[in-house]
Amino acid sequence: MDKNTIIGLVLIFAILFGFSYLNRPSKEEIAARQRYQDSVATANAEQIRAQIELEREQRKLDSAAMAGHAIDTARAEALYGSFAGAAFGENEEIEVESDLLRLKFSTRGGRVSYAELKEYRTHDSMPLVLFEGEEAESNFILLTANNRVLNTKDLYFKPILERREDAHVMTMRLEVDPDSHLDFVYTIPDSNYMTGFEIRAHNMEQHLDNRTNSLEMQWKSLIRQQEKGRKFESRYAVMYYKYTGDDVEEMSQNKNDAEKTTGRVRWVAFKDQFFSTIMLADNSFTSTTLESEIMPERSNYIKAYSMDATVEFDPTGKNPTMMQTYYGPNQHRILKSYDKGVDSDEQLDLEKIIPLGWSLFRWVSQLLIIPMFNFFGRFISNYGVIILLMTIVIKLILLPLTFKSYMSSAKMRVLRPQIDEINARIPAEKAMERNQATMALYQKAGINPMGGCLPLLLQMPILFAMFSFFPTAIELRQQSFLWADDLSSYDAIVSWDTYIPFISNTFGNHISLFCLLMTIVNLIYTKVNMSSQPSGGQMAGMNIVMYLMPIMFLFIFNNYASGLSYYYLVSLLITIGQTYLFRLFVDEKKLLKKIEAAKAKPQKKSGFMARLEAAQKAQQEAIRKQQQQQRGRR
Repeated sequence: MDKNTIIGLVLIFAILFGFSYLNRPSKEEIAARQRYQDSVATANAEQIRAQIELEREQRKLDSAAMAGHAIDTARAEALYGSFAGAAFGENEEIEVESDLLRLKFSTRGGRVSYAELKEYRTHDSMPLVLFEGEEAESNFILLTANNRVLNTKDLYFKPILERREDAHVMTMRLEVDPDSHLDFVYTIPDSNYMTGFEIRAHNMEQHLDNRTNSLEMQWKSLIRQQEKGRKFESRYAVMYYKYTGDDVEEMSQNKNDAEKTTGRVRWVAFKDQFFSTIMLADNSFTSTTLESEIMPERSNYIKAYSMDATVEFDPTGKNPTMMQTYYGPNQHRILKSYDKGVDSDEQLDLEKIIPLGWSLFRWVSQLLIIPMFNFFGRFISNYGVIILLMTIVIKLILLPLTFKSYMSSAKMRVLRPQIDEINARIPAEKAMERNQATMALYQKAGINPMGGCLPLLLQMPILFAMFSFFPTAIELRQQSFLWADDLSSYDAIVSWDTYIPFISNTFGNHISLFCLLMTIVNLIYTKVNMSSQPSGGQMAGMNIVMYLMPIMFLFIFNNYASGLSYYYLVSLLITIGQTYLFRLFVDEKKLLKKIEAAKAKPQKKSGFMARLEAAQKAQQEAIRKQQQQQRGRR
């Protein structure tokens, strides 16, 4: 550090110290600030005590009402103000049924207290209920004109059920006086999982705080276990949300998580593996806080979700608060349909709650896998047959790449004796010289060493897309094939209840038959491949690793969807068949003759070979210079 730097730092510290000293508050200012803070703390304490006292009095009145005792009207009005008439009553549930949904509405809180998807069943054949009773809660906080804080979940609404064209309309009305009320209006279409929800005020400005222009909303739900494999279901039960005009975000899937958003949120999804409840706001949620909690293993619930947010609200009733709620399956076709005809910057992107992998894999799924799956589904009802046909189509698409990879491997195989001769002629200490001789041989023979790897790399997006698609395809749910009664879950052939350390944590207390067959066929495929590869000390170690990989897959896929293991099983069988067909039609003796004939002709260097040779020369030159420098020092 030079002198000028030291002087500069000293001046900077001197300026900062002087600025702080000159701008320090006086004793009077400090005392005034302390008095202000004390008064604020006192006021907050008083407000908290008043709220606690209010809640205590409310509980007393509620207990009296439940016991059938007379209510002190004056006392109730003092607590609830003009809302006293809605503070007591008897809870009733009104059922509304559409083609797809069965909903129940509770007069206490004016909320949906029960949601059932009529076309689906749980893994044990019970009605598929998203939530019931206290498992879910929706609440809006009202600040009244007499400075009371009320919760709509504690107030009683009057139900008004109407039929309009192709929908039921349930209005839950919170009456304050004959001319003032607050309506929660639910619209349930006959054939749609998306329901409407509006908050409409009528002459409510005189009963609410005059500063009211928004409502604080609280939404909570316990997520029931609906599927056979709890661990697998929990992995895919994730809370999602989307910022207005931005991308979709997700909470943690494997730990408790909380998020306080900073922007405007378009929708929030309480997602299970195959079903979701999604709350959408036309004008966005603000000040949104989200929480996701993993429930204990022995619980009947997978996750607990909650959302606290603020929504716009007009007490005069001129501008109703518009929202929507989706109760339905996580099916790509249905979720994508809500963006039909919508501008790209206004699209909901609800289908992104279905995890299809990274962007590249998602594109493959959306452009190839899902359209092909839906196409076959129009004509075939057996999903095992559909998976078989999809596998055949994918193998046909990849056939040129597979053949190219095989030919590259075959060329290197027939040249193996010449490579062994090079290794015998050039000692291992001269590794650079060995590599140059090998590359020269490949160049003369017209072989690209990367020719076998590149086709395999090009196949990877499809393989990973299929890996992400099958566990999330609700179409496979409870679809049977052969011995598997549910292609979206594991197909246990053997099960046990005893906990086995490590095995039970990673493998589960069962053995899936499709997964076991896939492992066996994978070992056979490895044997077929290894039989055509050269042997030796280093290759023997590599062979052991190749045989261990199928065993690892047994542990990985044992809890996965049986449809995925079935796909890999069929894919491996077809691959083995292709390998034997290639060997049948490719004469390696003729191939060697062609290579020898090609070696006699002048060869143009490929871009890869030219770059590789240039890199080798540069490395050689660097080694030569280093050796010269070492000799010079001596």
